[in-house]
Amino acid sequence: MEEVRETSAWVARNSSHVTIDSSELEKVVETMKESIPKVEWDYEGIHYFDNGPLTVQYLFVLDALNFCFWPDKDLNYDHLAKGLKEALLNDHSAFDADHLRKYTGPQLRELLKWPRSLPLEEERVRLLHEVGFELKRSFEGKASKLVESCGKSAVKLVALVTRHFPGFRDHSMYKGHQVFLYQRAQIFAADLWGAFKGQGYGEFNDIGSITMFADYIVPAVLQQLGVLEYSSTLENAIRASSEIGAGTEEEVELRACSIFSVEKMRELLSIKCGKQVLSVELDLWLWSVGVQCPSLQHHRTLSIYY
Repeated sequence: MEEVRETSAWVARNSSHVTIDSSELEKVVETMKESIPKVEWDYEGIHYFDNGPLTVQYLFVLDALNFCFWPDKDLNYDHLAKGLKEALLNDHSAFDADHLRKYTGPQLRELLKWPRSLPLEEERVRLLHEVGFELKRSFEGKASKLVESCGKSAVKLVALVTRHFPGFRDHSMYKGHQVFLYQRAQIFAADLWGAFKGQGYGEFNDIGSITMFADYIVPAVLQQLGVLEYSSTLENAIRASSEIGAGTEEEVELRACSIFSVEKMRELLSIKCGKQVLSVELDLWLWSVGVQCPSLQHHRTLSIYY
């Protein structure tokens, strides 16, 4: 995860379209230092949980598909989480590796009870096949075996996931430098930690190494808080709901500067009030603020990574 921090910091120092307002960041930290907001991982009760290996399988499938909802204005993360939960309650073999390797687009839609094509549907099906194939080949078909092999290290789990599953290799080239973001791989570790409350399959001795998860929502919340400032060109593109290309300078800066900002918030909270706050916790709070704000305008990028 040091690669994520270091390369995001490099982007923040060399950014052309997104800047970080340090004074506004400090003001946000001041408002939080007396009472750091806590958000329960499953605060809406939308996830499957049985405290065992099937939950791990569910979370891995969920995080393999957790990207790019915005092209369908009626679709969001809750639909995915609830749809997969219901599918598993109806059929405990729904996410067996052999089944994952065979799903078609219409079958995935039926699984989620979604009435029309999903955004990037072919990619979603491809990633399901990839997960099923590699779980079968390397982990006896079980995501729980993948987790067990990481030795209670979130960092090792992220490394294993990105090594074995190309669809989780979330990195970009930026001004001649490779930038590592690893959003969905880190979310998998964080989801396990949150679901199992740091015990069993969610016990990691280095959960503090996980960074925030650079998506659509958190950058928009940080901008609303005054922490991030956009160039007029980028601001206009977001207001016009124009698509911002994956891997462009603007898109990489939005994500990397968000990671850098949350890391700085975490550092300042530690310095100012002596409280050790996880980036995971800050991310969950910022994300929950964003999803409760329907008027929030976020950037639009077609990507399988978030």
